[in-house]
Amino acid sequence: MKGTAILYHDENKVTILENVEHSVFEEMKDQCGDKHCHCHIENKVIDFGAVSPVLWHEDEVDWDYGY
Repeated sequence: MKGTAILYHDENKVTILENVEHSVFEEMKDQCGDKHCHCHIENKVIDFGAVSPVLWHEDEVDWDYGY
């Protein structure tokens, strides 16, 4: 199952990742609150730094409607 992962950083920064496998989201969620959130996306290891919390939205976000 794929969906959209929403990562919240310090200083009100947000990272939105679309078309993410739920297993990758679970990997990020397990690292929530750590100094570094690492995950595997498209055969690469990505470090998003500290994130807290992380949210999941199944399927895609309708950006015309808003979130």
